Amino acid sequence: MTRVDQTIWHVGQGRSLDLTERGAIMAIINVTPDSFSDGGLHETVDAAVQYALTLVNEGAAILDIGGESTRPGAAEVSVDEEIGRVVPVISRLRQETDALISIDTYRAATARAAVEVGAHIINDVHGLQREPDIARVAADHGAGLCIMHTGRGRDKLADPIADQKHFLDLSLGIAARAGVRRETIMLDPGFGFAKETTEENMDLMARFDELHGFGLPLLVGTSRKRFLGALTGRDARDRDAATAATTVALRLKGASVFRVHNVAINRDALLVADAMLLAERRHAAAKGSIA
Repeated sequence: MTRVDQTIWHVGQGRSLDLTERGAIMAIINVTPDSFSDGGLHETVDAAVQYALTLVNEGAAILDIGGESTRPGAAEVSVDEEIGRVVPVISRLRQETDALISIDTYRAATARAAVEVGAHIINDVHGLQREPDIARVAADHGAGLCIMHTGRGRDKLADPIADQKHFLDLSLGIAARAGVRRETIMLDPGFGFAKETTEENMDLMARFDELHGFGLPLLVGTSRKRFLGALTGRDARDRDAATAATTVALRLKGASVFRVHNVAINRDALLVADAMLLAERRHAAAKGSIA
């Protein structure tokens, strides 16, 4: 079983998140009409804010605010429309909660607008490679930066871990050239993002511990993904139990942050996994003292 790295993740606004002994939940807040499992449910500012506060009470440490759906085939929105959706929500949340706030965007302009009203983290599903200037925004504001792997729009290498390394090394080079501090970076292997088959996603889970070679904390976003539907035969909104199973499995392989729709069930799953890891550390320490 993989030991959890001792990690302090430094994010914006002078904040940090201690991931030394416990994983953290990042709650998905889609301020969109067309996201794949919750589109249209939280379109207004009031609805999004109240939903976010509920998720904080259920155990979310991070609120990930998105103004454009990333599901396959979703229509793009303009940068002005995206900013108009997310900035009022982030502004209100900064007044009403101490939870960390993440902006889910690949656009530099949207990221800048979000951090200027108080977002702590930039979460880029294109791994800085669609609008590389987003890395400069993160560097200038000291924001936490989630860099996600994707296979969309390019030819992938046959081996999933080799492709992770190829893509994320390019992304980390962009971050370094922009002046992003390494202690602000978290990586996401991008489950479901052009991982074309259930087998490819499961291979990535099985070999997840190989991603620790980057020496950076890891975020996972398996929540309600299509490969879980293929495994269970369930529709998107009925995949929370399967999501929780991946939370446990990937926590035991060293993932630190879990981006989910259903906070409560994944919080409980994570508490069990963390308790098991703590027991493992106690056992290892006891064996060491006897030796």
